[in-house]
Amino acid sequence: MTEPWRGTDVPRTVEVDGSTRERILAATAEVLGDNGITKLSLSDVATKAGVSRPTLYRWFGSKQELLDAFVVWERLFYQRAVAKAYIGLPLSQRLEAALRVIVEYQQSYPGLRMVDVEPEHVIPSLARIIPLMRQQFEALIPGPDAAIAAAAVVRVATSHYLVRSDDDDQFFAQLRHAAGLRYPPATET
Repeated sequence: MTEPWRGTDVPRTVEVDGSTRERILAATAEVLGDNGITKLSLSDVATKAGVSRPTLYRWFGSKQELLDAFVVWERLFYQRAVAKAYIGLPLSQRLEAALRVIVEYQQSYPGLRMVDVEPEHVIPSLARIIPLMRQQFEALIPGPDAAIAAAAVVRVATSHYLVRSDDDDQFFAQLRHAAGLRYPPATET
């Protein structure tokens, strides 16, 4: 279900209405993170979004329609974060920006904890996501070992996603190391 890495192109424009629809989709992330897909309650989503059930149904006619829209919204949520991080940066600084987005995304996005609630839905999606993530990072990492470094970045990111540990404060440093960047960064951005 959770597929923030789907696709490798950052869209030039993303449809964001910033209104009721956006609130419903953001609330869906929170409810999924708490309850998973199986126990997803449209009443819970409506309450979390601060809308009535009839309002939710005006935007999404069924639970499946909401979930289908959520998958697209979630991917665009991540892609918007990457696009925002890239603004004005030369190609040489985009790798570090993308690594920062991973850390911020995993530390703040409520839907990511769905792995704790329904691993049987999340784990299979990782098999589809990992090659896309690797491809995305391979394009950003310079040098002949880009494929190996990209694979290491993805494995570190996936490990932090799957298993919370006592080293969250080292997550960014671990990603930088896996990508072949020296730590600490020469300059903070």
